[in-house]
Amino acid sequence: MVPVRIAVATSLLWAACASAQSPDASLARNIAASCSACHGTNGASVGQVPSLAGTQRAETILKMQEFKNGKRPGTIMPQLAKGYTDEQIDLAATWFAAQPAPAK
Repeated sequence: MVPVRIAVATSLLWAACASAQSPDASLARNIAASCSACHGTNGASVGQVPSLAGTQRAETILKMQEFKNGKRPGTIMPQLAKGYTDEQIDLAATWFAAQPAPAK
């Protein structure tokens, strides 16, 4: 019979491993927040910079990959895009797609 201490320790270890593997629910929002200085709060731009809110996920990913790979010209975006992993780009694009597009 397994001692209770070993059973409890094993259960706690499994729980810790499971929680370490689950993604942070606010990670996508946190990544997207770094875009707010130019693209507006929640991606809703009020200036000349394009809004990201409500943009289709695939479109945002494509543009970011083009910036990242030097296929799309830009002022600051090519350099910024290089700082994101593909996973981070996907998370932010998914988050922006779920935001309501700004009223025109």
